[in-house]
Amino acid sequence: MGRRFMITISKNLMEQINKHAQKDYPYECCGILLGKFNDGNKSVSEVIEITNEREDENKHNRYLIPSKKVLETELYAIKNGLDIVGFYHSHPNHSATPSQFDIDHALPVYTYLIVSVYDAKAVDYTVSTLSNDRLKFEKEEVIKE
Repeated sequence: MGRRFMITISKNLMEQINKHAQKDYPYECCGILLGKFNDGNKSVSEVIEITNEREDENKHNRYLIPSKKVLETELYAIKNGLDIVGFYHSHPNHSATPSQFDIDHALPVYTYLIVSVYDAKAVDYTVSTLSNDRLKFEKEEVIKE
């Protein structure tokens, strides 16, 4: 069994993510989680909402965060003593289970938070990190403050 990781996030930040997912329904929303790394664990202190830049008919089940937005967010994080600790997106009309596409496009170390949205209402979420072999996601324990 692998090491268990934990991420701490406030109820207010989870609510912000849920509202973003509900607002962008029926399309996928996306954003970046800022906070701190601490011995493999993470804490989230800020959520950066990003406009889904996907421009084709797959916007309902795919998202795109342009590299320029990631760089801008990284510079903002550094200036404010924070790190990019992860990313979030929604699954409209689907479970919060990571898809193979999610796994294939994930990067190690980061947290991936997925919100399931049905009929414009956030109903569930998963929080995971990519396994060391990059073949699957491993669930992270969530501590809500």
